[in-house]
Amino acid sequence: MGTLLLWLHIAFAIFAIGPVVAVTSATPRYIRAKDVNVLRYLHRSTRLFGVLALGVFLFGLILGVTMGGGTLAKPYLSVSMTLFIVAAVLLVIIDRDQSTAIQVLSSESPEDDAKVQSGRVAALSGIVALLFLAILVLMVWF
Repeated sequence: MGTLLLWLHIAFAIFAIGPVVAVTSATPRYIRAKDVNVLRYLHRSTRLFGVLALGVFLFGLILGVTMGGGTLAKPYLSVSMTLFIVAAVLLVIIDRDQSTAIQVLSSESPEDDAKVQSGRVAALSGIVALLFLAILVLMVWF
């Protein structure tokens, strides 16, 4: 059972976290290009892969519980779970900014071009990528 949980944990990490990082980092380019159709696609993709990324946390948590022996009490797992929760909160903020950028660019108002959302999404997606990279280092190193 532990092997299956580990495979599911790794599979969700590969097929959910990688795409959510790629999608969120591509968003600012399409905000600047004012391509609302692509932004809608990226927004839906961010939500989908963000929800799927929760599978990494879920299967990792289940794996830690089933291994027993105080596995979840190890410091690197506590740090990793905390970083994951911070990354998830930042993904929610990115999702909100994508939605706002879509509304702003759909309004055809010349005075707002969603530059604020573009900058914030760029910064937060970079931070999210670094958080996931730190989690990867913790998981591999320890």
